[in-house]
Amino acid sequence: MIPTKQLDKFFDVIKHPIITDKATRLTENNQYSFAVDRSSNKYTIKAAIEYIFNVKVDCVNTMHLPVKKRKVKNITGKKPCYKKAIIKLNEEDTINLFNTEILKNNT
Repeated sequence: MIPTKQLDKFFDVIKHPIITDKATRLTENNQYSFAVDRSSNKYTIKAAIEYIFNVKVDCVNTMHLPVKKRKVKNITGKKPCYKKAIIKLNEEDTINLFNTEILKNNT
């Protein structure tokens, strides 16, 4: 049994899903990408995903993405670095990141 204080922190571990072309292609293999808290480890990420989405996680891969320099006209800035987690789910489980029911009701 997980303490309730730790359950509240699960929602702070997962920031948002990453939806890019490559991440969308990975969903065909039942892998999902999320931006996560920089101080979290694989065990807390796995527990957070299993608690929030009610799925079974097989494996978690994490990576720290580097700072990227951006330049607009004469102003130079930096794009912040973040930690990315790629989660592989069990074959029976899926996560619905694109809620199609909302799209059908709006049209």
